[in-house]
Amino acid sequence: AVSFSEGQDLLDRNTERLLGAPPASRSTRIMVTLPSEAADRPDLVTRLASNGMDIARVNCAHDDEAAWARMVCQVRAITTPDGRACRVAMDLAGPKLRTGPIEPGPRVVRIGPLRDRLGAVTETGRAWLTASPGVDPPAELSSAIVVPIDDPDWIARRRVDDRLELEDSRGAKRSWKVIAVHADGCLAAVRATTYVQSGLKVTCRSTKVDESTTVGELPRVELAHRVGRGDTVVLTRSLAPALSTGLGETHFIGCTLAEAFGAVLPGQRVWFDDGKIGGFVDRVDADQIWATVTDVRPGGANLKAGKGINLPDSDLPLSALTAKDIDDLSFVTRHADIVNFSFVRSADDVRALQQELEQRGAPQLGIVLKIENVTAFENLPTLLLAAMRSEVAGVMIARGDLAVEVGFERLAEVQEEIMWACEAAHVPVIWATQVLDSLARTGQPSRAEVTDAAMAVRAECVMLNKGPHITDAIGVLDSILIRMQSHQHKKRSLLRRLRAWDRAMQD
Repeated sequence: AVSFSEGQDLLDRNTERLLGAPPASRSTRIMVTLPSEAADRPDLVTRLASNGMDIARVNCAHDDEAAWARMVCQVRAITTPDGRACRVAMDLAGPKLRTGPIEPGPRVVRIGPLRDRLGAVTETGRAWLTASPGVDPPAELSSAIVVPIDDPDWIARRRVDDRLELEDSRGAKRSWKVIAVHADGCLAAVRATTYVQSGLKVTCRSTKVDESTTVGELPRVELAHRVGRGDTVVLTRSLAPALSTGLGETHFIGCTLAEAFGAVLPGQRVWFDDGKIGGFVDRVDADQIWATVTDVRPGGANLKAGKGINLPDSDLPLSALTAKDIDDLSFVTRHADIVNFSFVRSADDVRALQQELEQRGAPQLGIVLKIENVTAFENLPTLLLAAMRSEVAGVMIARGDLAVEVGFERLAEVQEEIMWACEAAHVPVIWATQVLDSLARTGQPSRAEVTDAAMAVRAECVMLNKGPHITDAIGVLDSILIRMQSHQHKKRSLLRRLRAWDRAMQD
């Protein structure tokens, strides 16, 4: 039998083998999802590591091998402040169960000023006119709306105070003023709302001879179904772009997983977009699944293309390893320290991955099982036994899909049970999904997510998702974990002396 202290030693050793040595100041590691721009931003990766990133996560569902290679290169080139190398974890994409395309709208963009509640202009709109739309505008102009221009010579001739006239897509006549000129374009002040579409004529009236050009190809507007309670959503085998619909209409949209049409039964649940829209299946035929919406916020919600579909009651006849995953493993085994296994459901899935790693001469690669569906949770003991045949293994509590599958009210219990089972097996746990999400996205944390981050100290690693304020989120999480580790270890309170009121007691 393994004693209590021996069990803790085993868990510590297994954690270090999978996740690397901990930083000097805390025992819980921090994993950070790299954004696409990290491939070409060594300064960003350096800041992530400086703020506390221990493991960089690359998601194989996004970008391509060339971008992954550049991301890995950036990570390998830096060290943490205490001299440790950051590890690289790569997520296999897994089977794609998502909504199909929706016919996009016109190629048009709205540019206009910001106004206060009384309608007064508080900030002039800004348009970045450029013949190189693939080149980012200067950092200080990042909020400007990009307007592609067909003629680079016309752009090169623009000067400050030039007056640009155009008739927008509604027929409204507008006048813009050039307020700054840069090497790749010019910045124009927009004082009245303008709807700009591809092919629109723009004329400069500030020269001796009027100079005209046309607006280049703008991206098409993304459209969505507006879905309300009681509406019918029809999943189709066809992935032809669907026409967007409004409240009260029948909403047709493709389903990327053909196997679902032979596995779903009437009465089973279906969820869309991380649980934002939910309902029950009414009927199924060879090419369509009809469902009635029962769960959606008042006023309805948008259902867009490429959003996740969850079928928690359905037994989908799928292997967790797709053909793409198997192809990606050749890259992963050469470049990563850890492979995060998506959509795993059975011990057979684990053995299939282990066999692929063995064939590639990489049995030592760390395996992390992402527990993100009901079947994986129910099979957790056999999944752990299969994973423990590998040299290094761990578990990720992927709370996004898991919450949708088990129900939000049960997630709190389920994540605790996963933690306890993994501790008994001496397997490290990664606490993932929406940790300090508001902070990473908006720069301001919610009270509830600070408490959630504090609870995460019981795991061996905490995963943060990307966002514009991710460096701040890493720093805050680092501070929370350091503060909490003297209070809590796994599921045990350490009952240390509280010093918060020492001064008050002395007075």
